[in-house]
Amino acid sequence: MSFKIYLVEDDSNLNLVLTTYLKKEGWEVSPFLTGKDAQKAISNPPDLWILDIMLPDIDGYHLLQEIREASLNIPVIFISARDADIDRVVGLELGSDDYLPKPFLPRELVIRTRNLLERVYGSGSRNLNISPYSIDESSRTVKLNDEVIELTSKEFDLLVFFAKNKDRALSREQVLNYVWGENYFGTDRAVDDLIRRLRKKLPLLNVETIYGYGYRVMDS
Repeated sequence: MSFKIYLVEDDSNLNLVLTTYLKKEGWEVSPFLTGKDAQKAISNPPDLWILDIMLPDIDGYHLLQEIREASLNIPVIFISARDADIDRVVGLELGSDDYLPKPFLPRELVIRTRNLLERVYGSGSRNLNISPYSIDESSRTVKLNDEVIELTSKEFDLLVFFAKNKDRALSREQVLNYVWGENYFGTDRAVDDLIRRLRKKLPLLNVETIYGYGYRVMDS
């Protein structure tokens, strides 16, 4: 199963090495060198955060608090070269799920990441629900009762994004970044067109339009 991981590490060389190791596991990795860049991505949550405490701009503790305010369920691994005992205790108190003191072997981070992902999400298929539809991320299928509904890749990605952010207002920019990626240079008209097609295929999906901003899917 391909998981989405955010890696926040200000050492560019270490960031590159860790990103390479994590990607070899088949995971989708988004690396960040500053806390401010990572801060912008909080509203587009991953499956797991790997977070360095010592960052050049934003304290890692503060960033963890913002992550937890957005979601209590996303697992976080703290990494740090500072006082191991103090950082471990403070990190756990603020809601981190694991702690790895520097220096460490990249392979150790991979093992801890895999173990945490399996503990949180399980090793089998990952299921999401957004009433009345059920979503299997592993097989990338959507069902209404026992009937499979055919979606394009981007339609499926959009539905997953909604399922992970039920009842939350999502801007068109957030949808663009999640579905098309941050390097997309088109207009947000693509979002509206994708929403239109998703509504047609999933007529029972409760999608609210927030005029001048974006959309919200209610789980009703």
